[in-house]
Amino acid sequence: MLFKLNYSIYEFSEEIKEIHNSKYEKKNFKLKKLRRLYKENKLDNSLVIWEEKDIRLKRFFEDTIKEEVKNILLEMNPQWKFFQIESPSLIPMELINPEYSNDDIWAQESKSETETKLALKPETTASSYIYAEHLLDSHIVMPPFVVWQSSKSFRREQDQPLKHMRLKEFQQQEFQCIYAADTLNDYQERSLEPIRKMFQDIISLPTRIVESDRLPSYSLRTMDIEVFNEDKWMEICSISKRSDFKKKAIISYKNKVIEKDLLVLEIATSPDRILYNYLERIKINI
Repeated sequence: MLFKLNYSIYEFSEEIKEIHNSKYEKKNFKLKKLRRLYKENKLDNSLVIWEEKDIRLKRFFEDTIKEEVKNILLEMNPQWKFFQIESPSLIPMELINPEYSNDDIWAQESKSETETKLALKPETTASSYIYAEHLLDSHIVMPPFVVWQSSKSFRREQDQPLKHMRLKEFQQQEFQCIYAADTLNDYQERSLEPIRKMFQDIISLPTRIVESDRLPSYSLRTMDIEVFNEDKWMEICSISKRSDFKKKAIISYKNKVIEKDLLVLEIATSPDRILYNYLERIKINI
């Protein structure tokens, strides 16, 4: 594991120390200013401009989370395999989860009836599922395996104070962990506490596991990891057991062909929210 109990990422990484030296903490703590650049020009308050040091931190968090999630899953089952992808920001409308309405997404206006209707993707799941189906169809891999990506997502959030971090454009890091439905391993339950601990080590603020206040139709169970940033509890990760991956695994065994139903452990987080809370912790300590 990358972290040890009672230690924070700030203590473990020389790079983080360099990025967040005392000068940066005191003089360059500009989240509020950065987030008001558009608002000051009477434009949208929910569009964020990140500086180089913020970008470096977010990349560090992404790499750390990737390695930690790998370690957590491999500790439960050494057969897990991992595939990182990068998908377009645009996605065919027909692939968008029906949980999203036209009020939630940024859709392209079609110029003709034959033109593919596209939208800015509101989450990474659909494109990860497409790639997972490709892996199964090509017999490249058998479950359990993970398709993950870190990319921009877009939602038509209502204007809110920025302390809620409900941005119209934001970075998502999502892991679609695909496994046989008949496994005896309860991956969701066993991953909750290690993932909570991971985020507490990264941010160095109190964290907790709570039942999600929303249960999408595709989820059998959704749990959230929240962090307390001296203002409120904020969700920074959602961990769902999804039943909407319809592709089956085809296994040949002793001259028989066996079809196996699949479930998905989805681990969804946002480096933007992690950075926000990390900087809130620094602000508290200044």
